[in-house]
Amino acid sequence: MALRFAYNTNGAANHRLDDALSLIADSGYDGVALTLDHHHFDPFEPDLERRAEALSGRLRELKLGLVIETGARYLLDPRVKHEPTLLNPTPEGRARRIDFLTRCVRIAAICEAEAVSFWAGVPQRGVDPATAWGWLVDGVAQVADAAAEHGVTVALEPEPGMLVETVDDFQRLSRDLSKRTSWPLRLALDTGHCLVTGERDPASAVQEFAGSLGTVAVEDMRRGVHEHLPFGQGDMDVPSVLEALEGIGFDRLVCVELSRESHRAHLAIPESLDWLKAHLPAASVEGSAQTRRSA
Repeated sequence: MALRFAYNTNGAANHRLDDALSLIADSGYDGVALTLDHHHFDPFEPDLERRAEALSGRLRELKLGLVIETGARYLLDPRVKHEPTLLNPTPEGRARRIDFLTRCVRIAAICEAEAVSFWAGVPQRGVDPATAWGWLVDGVAQVADAAAEHGVTVALEPEPGMLVETVDDFQRLSRDLSKRTSWPLRLALDTGHCLVTGERDPASAVQEFAGSLGTVAVEDMRRGVHEHLPFGQGDMDVPSVLEALEGIGFDRLVCVELSRESHRAHLAIPESLDWLKAHLPAASVEGSAQTRRSA
């Protein structure tokens, strides 16, 4: 089975969305990880459904699959990065994040996205961790209920420094959530984050959580440093991650996330896929060749 790759639009922030989609498609990717933002499909602009249908049509034209990403920095608050989150101390703030995420679920349903990826957030100073955890479970349950209504996969991404930082934290959340909703919460595994936290070997995490994966991100990183780097510039054993993904038969999009490379996206986008293809396991190389022959 050939691995399928996508590129995250947070690494093409200086491009118009359609230009970014075209560049990603022309470079040979199978999909796009679309970070919804004020300049890349603002979910708060009018005519959401109509715009989503137009986006869906464009993705079909370009033969791109889709993962919805929700990590825009200042979409909800122009003065505070990433706020409000599901851990915001005000009910109004938490409700705004939930509204945003449920809008993402609606877009994903219209565009037939493989998953909506989101994260927990960082508790603000003075907030009791147990209280923050309760807010998180309640908020994720509401998002999961919306996902169940639309038949959309929702996947939570452990992020260094956030309340859900490791895959063990994800497991705890998944257990607590199962008491609130029957809709499964999947794991959005950024393999580089495993190298930052030191919790797991990235390839081992792929194998261990094979049955829970909703989406996967790859990039290079240095041990202990949360900085997304182009392939070959960090300490990640990316080929072992690709081999692990091929070994579990992972058929969803593997998303390249290089959020600091927007200034050179026209180079980084094709370079990244070329690097990945050059380091694919033999089975994926053969699968890609068969796909090309049958196309």
